[in-house]
Amino acid sequence: MSSEEKQEKKRDPNNPCLFCKDARGVSLQSELAYSARDSYGVSPGHTLVIPRRHVASFFELTPEEVAACMELINEEKKLIDEEFSPDGYNIGVNVGPAAGQSILHVHIHIIPRYKGDVENPQGGVRHVIPTKAHYTR
Repeated sequence: MSSEEKQEKKRDPNNPCLFCKDARGVSLQSELAYSARDSYGVSPGHTLVIPRRHVASFFELTPEEVAACMELINEEKKLIDEEFSPDGYNIGVNVGPAAGQSILHVHIHIIPRYKGDVENPQGGVRHVIPTKAHYTR
């Protein structure tokens, strides 16, 4: 591994903020937000929608920023449908380290889902706490 690769591996995505300084693969954009494929996507087409203003919590976004993000989510869904034809979607936001947020700049995950990608998808986003996912047991 080269020293450059080691440096990239050690890079703190919050210093400087990855989404402010190093946006890669921008797909769609507006004045208030942009979208890009997730570098570590969990399924084909996994995309992030990111407000341009650096703010850690979704709950700190202005109504205009939320609207801009929702517009991009809908536009990205159309693109993902055309390219990947998923069977469903999960839309999610991690708010705070306790919820798994590792880059402290709001980013909304659009995760395309495919029949058979997990054995039992029941519970959907409830799988963030695995023992609570299957609530009909």
